[in-house]
Parts: sequence; structure tokens; C-alpha cells
Amino acid sequence: MANAASGMAVHDDCKLKFMELKTKRTYRFIIYKIEEQQKQVIVEKIGEPGQTHDDLAASLPADECRYAVFDFDFLTVEEVPKSRIFFVAWSPDTARVRNKMIYASSKDRFKRELDGIQIELQATDPTEMDLGVFKSRAN
Repeated sequence: MANAASGMAVHDDCKLKFMELKTKRTYRFIIYKIEEQQKQVIVEKIGEPGQTHDDLAASLPADECRYAVFDFDFLTVEEVPKSRIFFVAWSPDTARVRNKMIYASSKDRFKRELDGIQIELQATDPTEMDLGVFKSRAN
């Protein structure tokens, strides 16, 4: 278990699942949660390859922060299929201030544990991470 600068540990499973998403494309997305009591980041939920952006959005709680990784498939202007790995920092306006602070202070350290993130997206409400946002950031 890697110990983060913020005092937050990262469960080995977090990196393992990310590597599987990156190299084998085993998952469409991974949602990570900080267990405040244990002071560690854990895998809360994984999305199967057949799942979509809608499933990712529906998996994020309305009033709690989360980190998520999303393997986004898209077509370039030349109609070439591509994919990008997004890191999403989900910090809804309705989350408790303490919750937001813990996620904000641990984010960079956690993100560094996941080797292969291509684009970071920060969202405070669902409109900031709708499909159009992913499309425009991916190209």
C-alpha cells in the first residue's frame, strides 16, 4: 500500500484495476472512493466494457466527491476510432466542505499512482461532465 503525502493510503487494487483498464480494456470505468475512517482510497465500483458514459454519470453520488477513470471511445474528425483515458475529479457543489477538501488535497498524489491518465476533467455538477465535454476534450 502506497502512503500518500496527504496521509491518504492507496489500496493496491486501485492501481491493479487501472492497469487492467489501460492494458486489457477490461473495464469501461472505475469509481474510486476515499474511506475517511481508514484514510485510504478504494475501488468503489467498476463499469463493464459494454457500459457507457451514462452509466458512469449515474454511478456518481449527487452529494459526495469521488474520483473516476473513464476509458472514452470516440471517432476523430477523419472518422478514425480512438480512445482516451480520462481522470474525473467529481466534486459536487452539494458535497460537505470537509469531503471536498479531502478529495482536493489527495487528488494529485492519487492521480500520480495511475500511470497512463491522458486527460483530467474536474466537474462540480453533471453538466460539466456530459458527453459533449468528453468529446471536446478528447480531440
